[in-house]
Amino acid sequence: MGRIVANFFIALDGVVESPDQWHFPYFNDEMGAVVNAGTEKNKAFLMGRRLYDEWSAYWPESTDEPFATYLNTVPKYVVSTTLTNPTWNNTTVLPGDTDAIRRLKDSVDGDIAMSGSATTVRWLLAHGLLDELHLLVHPIAVGHGQRLFEDTPTHRFNLIRSETLTTGVLYLVYAPIP
Repeated sequence: MGRIVANFFIALDGVVESPDQWHFPYFNDEMGAVVNAGTEKNKAFLMGRRLYDEWSAYWPESTDEPFATYLNTVPKYVVSTTLTNPTWNNTTVLPGDTDAIRRLKDSVDGDIAMSGSATTVRWLLAHGLLDELHLLVHPIAVGHGQRLFEDTPTHRFNLIRSETLTTGVLYLVYAPIP
C-alpha cells in the first residue's frame, strides 16, 4: 500500500508560495541529497490541477536536470474535476474524492510524493489521507504569499525526524496524529 508524502520548501512564516523567489540561496549539495533521497523512494507523484498546469508547461521540455528526468518518467496523478486530456506523459486524472485517492494508495507499492500544492495537502489532511509531511524550513520570513496552513482546523503532528543543514535550513519530518 502506498503512502502519501508531502514535501515543501517553507519559510519561517509558513509561506510556501513561489519558493523560486526565496529558496535558491539556501539550496546546496546537502539539500539536493535530501531532495534526491526522497525521489528515490517515490513510485508516483500526486498533484493538484494548478501545479499540473505550471509544471507541465516547464518540465517536459527540461532535460538537463535530474529532477526533470524523475518528473518526466514517474507516474503522475492529478486531482481535478476539470482536466480531461492531460498531455504530460504518464499522467492520470483522478476525481477529487477520497475513494479515488484511497484506490491510488492501494494500487501503488511505495511512496506517493506530492509537492507544491498547499490546497491539496490541506484536503488530504482533512480526509486522513496524508501519511507524512516533509518540510525544509528556510531561515527567512518572506512576509507575503500563500501559507501551508491558512484558515484550517487545528492539526496535530508527531515529529519523526529532524536535521539541521549547514545553511540553517531545518529538515523536519512529521506524521499527522489521527
